[in-house]
Amino acid sequence: MKNRHRLGLAAITVILLAGGAVLVKPKAASDTAPKVDRAALTVSATRPYTADWPLVLQASGPLAAWQEASISAELGGLQITALHADVGSRVKRGQLLAELAGESGAAAVRQAVANVEQAAAALRLARANARRGEAVKDSGVLTKQQIEQYQIAEQSAVAAMAGAEAALSSARIQLARTRIVAVDDGIVTSRSVVLGAVVGSGSELFRLLRQGRLEWRAEIGAQQLSRLKPGQMATIGLPGDGQVSGTVRQLAPTLSNENRTAIAYVDLADHADAKAGMYVRGTITLGRRSAQILPASAVTLRDGHGYVFELDSPGRDSPRRDSPGQTSQRKVIQRQVGVGRSQAGEVEIVSGLAADALVVRSGGAFLSDGDTVRLSTQETP
Repeated sequence: MKNRHRLGLAAITVILLAGGAVLVKPKAASDTAPKVDRAALTVSATRPYTADWPLVLQASGPLAAWQEASISAELGGLQITALHADVGSRVKRGQLLAELAGESGAAAVRQAVANVEQAAAALRLARANARRGEAVKDSGVLTKQQIEQYQIAEQSAVAAMAGAEAALSSARIQLARTRIVAVDDGIVTSRSVVLGAVVGSGSELFRLLRQGRLEWRAEIGAQQLSRLKPGQMATIGLPGDGQVSGTVRQLAPTLSNENRTAIAYVDLADHADAKAGMYVRGTITLGRRSAQILPASAVTLRDGHGYVFELDSPGRDSPRRDSPGQTSQRKVIQRQVGVGRSQAGEVEIVSGLAADALVVRSGGAFLSDGDTVRLSTQETP
């Protein structure tokens, strides 16, 4: 029993000594080390640069025909006997588009030809009588009255001949009107007649887009109208990422009473994807102006505003500019900037950024004000 008691006391002593050792164990080195900010992101940096960029005016408006031509029937009550063009057909000036029934017109021409021949025969007879009377007027064979009658008959025959020839010309014109032809080069945009229909005089049969030319009718506000002038270049976006160039031809002399906008008429180059009736957006180049430029990836949009993340100074004893390839940790400062024009993956900064600022090139969407980043490279255009 005594031995067991001694063993129990010894075990309790060992346990107490071990617990004391735990209690007096010194703090780990990590507990006493100073806290270091960990870099949130490894980034590259860039500085803004200055360049002359085009100064453009954005506008929208419909595409429309430069001019249209209406082709109508000049004769009424005739049937369409042939159609030679349809919607979309490219036609030349004078090209045959349709034919009307021409039997009655052809008959009228034949009748007029016969009348001309009859009048010509009468004129030959009258001229012969007039010559005979003139030859014997001094011989007394014919009286003076008879000679005058021959002369009057000749004049009457001349007039009858002129009337017959005029009637023949009119008949031929009427027959020609049974052939419906294009009044200009262009594209057929509508056809309002079918084969076998009886047309009325003046009824429209075809409509042409003259010379295949389209124009952009850009809607311009009153304040911007004074900045435009004929000859300025324009670029219009088309559905399917297509583009077509154009030139300002003229400006409307008045503003619309409905929306207080004026129309800038822009002549367009020929493009297969451009169709009359499209409502498109485009830009008109007004000139060039100096701009402060950054890559578009350096600007982050939040709540409708643009922000960049500027790298703070590396320290008083360190130079402002890092050496190429140098890796260091820097804090970022979020700055709100004004954004202007954009092109080819770059944007114009109009306010809020110093000319020599060093900013994060990309990845701003993952950063917040005051974050620490690892700067791997510095690129200054």
